Amino acid sequence: MPVDMERLSNSSVPGERPPIRMVHLGLGAFHRAHQAWYTHRANELTAAPGTIPDGGQWGIAAFTGRSPRAAEVLAEQDGLYTLLVRDKDSDKARIITSIVEAVDGDDGPRWRQLVSASETAVITLTVTEAGYHHHATMGLDYGNVDIDGDIRFLRSSSAMETARTAPGRLVDGLRARRNAGSGALAVVSCDNLSHNGEVTRTVVLQLAMAVETDLAGWIDANVSFVSTMVDRITPASTESDLLSASDLTGLRDQAPVVAEPFTVWVIAGDFPAGRPDWELAGARFVDDIAPFEERKLWLLNAGHSLLAYSGLLRGHETIADTMKDTWCVDLLERLWSDARAVLPFSEEETDTALQDLRTRFRNPRIRHQLTQIAADGSIKLRMRTIPVIRRRLALGLDAGSGEVGLIAAWLLCLGSPKITFQDPGAVTLVPETEDQTALSRDNAAAVVAHLAPDLAGSAELVAAVVREAQRLGATTASTSV
Repeated sequence: MPVDMERLSNSSVPGERPPIRMVHLGLGAFHRAHQAWYTHRANELTAAPGTIPDGGQWGIAAFTGRSPRAAEVLAEQDGLYTLLVRDKDSDKARIITSIVEAVDGDDGPRWRQLVSASETAVITLTVTEAGYHHHATMGLDYGNVDIDGDIRFLRSSSAMETARTAPGRLVDGLRARRNAGSGALAVVSCDNLSHNGEVTRTVVLQLAMAVETDLAGWIDANVSFVSTMVDRITPASTESDLLSASDLTGLRDQAPVVAEPFTVWVIAGDFPAGRPDWELAGARFVDDIAPFEERKLWLLNAGHSLLAYSGLLRGHETIADTMKDTWCVDLLERLWSDARAVLPFSEEETDTALQDLRTRFRNPRIRHQLTQIAADGSIKLRMRTIPVIRRRLALGLDAGSGEVGLIAAWLLCLGSPKITFQDPGAVTLVPETEDQTALSRDNAAAVVAHLAPDLAGSAELVAAVVREAQRLGATTASTSV
C-alpha cells in the first residue's frame, strides 16, 4: 500500500465515538468480527431515524489476553479497524467503531479502573476453552500453576500487577467494583463451551472463595453470568488482507479482520445494568440456550475438528481444501449423521443448518487453516464429540462411526511426526509408535480416559477407536503425511 496513504484513525470517521460501557477480555480477531461488529451495528441502528432507542450507544474497552501486540496496533488506529466480509466472489469493507480503547492485558490498574466504573455494565470474554481453567468434575483447575499464582496475587493485592488467568482477572476487577460501590453488571462468555455462563460463574466464584469469602458472596448477589452461542468463521488475516482493506477504504489499516457473511449470536441471561440493542443487529435472546449450543458444537465445531485432523492426515491446509476431498467429506457426513440423531431440532431445521455449513465450509476465499483449528483438541473434543457419544449410548445406540472417527483422527495426528499443532494437554497422549496401523488398545484407552474418564472402562468404545484409527491410518498411509 502507498506509504503516504492516510492512516485509519478517529479523523477518518465522522461524529463522536461512543462512551465506554463495556469491557472485553480477549482482544482477537473473533471478538472484532463478532461481538464488536454486533455492538457497532446496534449503535448504528439505534441512532437511525425511526428507531426507538433503548440501550443507547455503547463503546468497548478491549484488553488482550496474552500478547500486547493486538492492543498496540489497534491503539495506533484509535481502536478502529476494517472488517472484510468475504463471500466466494468478493470482499465488502466496513470500518468498525465500537472499540474505543485497546489495552494491554497486563495493565492491571486500567482493568480494575474500567471494570469498577459505574458506567460499565457488561464484561464480555473470548479467551478460548482453555482460558477458563475449568475441570469437568472439580470446576476450577486447582493446582494449576497460573491459578495458584493468581490466588497468591489476589491475596497480596499488589496495586500495580495483574492476574494471569481469565478467572483471576475477573475476580480482580469485580473486587475493585465491589470496593467502588458501583453495583451489579453482567459477565458474558462468548467461547465454545456448553453452558459457558455457568462455567464462568463456577470458576469465578470458586476463585473468589479462595481469596475472600465475602467477595464470593458479593459476586453471587450482584453479577449475572450470561450464556451465549456464537458463530462466525474468522480466519487469520494475511498481508494481502491489509492491501484489500486499504484498497476498499482508501485508508491504511494494519489490523483488518476477515469474516464470512454468515453470523449468529444466541444469548440467554439477565443484564442488570443494561446492554446494547444487539437484537437490532440480529442477535437472538432465548430462555434455554442448550439446544443452540449443542447444534453449534456438534455440527460446526466438531465438523471443523474432524476436517482439521483428517485433512492434515491427507496433506491439506484449509477447510475449503478438505471439502474438495471426498474421503474427508464422507467422514464429515458420518459425523453429522451421528449428531443429528440426538439433536432436539426438526429434520427440516437440521437440514437447513447442515446445508448452510456445507456452503460455508466450501467458501474458497475463507482460508481457515487446519493447524489453527486443530489446536487444543485435548480440551475441545471433550465438548465437541464426547457429549454426542454419551447421549447416543444412553439411547441404546452405538457411539457413532463419525464420532469415533474424530477421536481416531486426532490420535493419528498426535502420532504423526510430520503433523504439528499446539496442544499442551496432549503431551502424555502421543503414541510411542509412528506406525499408524499399529496403534494399540493402550493408545486408544489413554485418549478415551483423557476425554471422558467415565467412559474409560468401555471396552467396546476403546476397541472402536482402535479399529477406526487403523482403518484411517491404512487409508492415509500413501498420502503426504
